[in-house]
Amino acid sequence: MVGAVLVAAGRSTRMGFDKLWADLNGRPVLAWSLETLAASTAIDRLVVVTSADRLDDAWRLVGRLVPARLRARTVVGGERRRDSVAAGLAALDDCSWVLVHDGARPFLTEQVIVRGLDEVGKTGACVAALPARDTIKRVAPDGTVLETPPREELWTVQTPQVFRRDLVLSALAATDEDATDEAGLVERTGGTVRVFEGDVTCFKITTPEDLDIARSLLSRQPRPAGW
Repeated sequence: MVGAVLVAAGRSTRMGFDKLWADLNGRPVLAWSLETLAASTAIDRLVVVTSADRLDDAWRLVGRLVPARLRARTVVGGERRRDSVAAGLAALDDCSWVLVHDGARPFLTEQVIVRGLDEVGKTGACVAALPARDTIKRVAPDGTVLETPPREELWTVQTPQVFRRDLVLSALAATDEDATDEAGLVERTGGTVRVFEGDVTCFKITTPEDLDIARSLLSRQPRPAGW
């Protein structure tokens, strides 16, 4: 079975307010990716990882958007991202494959979910990503350019990230280091991670300007009924 972990326990320190619960065309930011996961025929189980003070809000959102067949749960996350992901994985003990998605990326699509699940069987770990469009330079703290990596080797990573559940659990257990993504932990423990095609619209809402862009993208769509 395939389980999905929707990570929504962050503190939004760069936003100054809880971005996951900010209004986005009449519903919380979190609701958009939750609805996509809930509607996916590729997902069998669903867990939303949230902060303790948002647990009731998240449960109400799950009750509104998620069908009973997914047996959805809400669990409290930890201090670090890896702790929140581990909490979600623990709630999916009947799943062999897991998809981890960031709730701050509202424009998840079914096509990206399917591409990830098609790819993960090759090595047990894969991430949504896009080829770098710009030349990227590695720079020292004093501003000195250290190197210019070949652009064709560089990809910007998104979510979802998809794993064989036992593989990502082993990576989490092997080190207590934090990581910006679980794929990085799999790499550090010797696993092979592949990329699959993401979606340019599946950007992460990190700043107030990102939220404005997301609202602009949805401005011509009708507001969801009942919100």
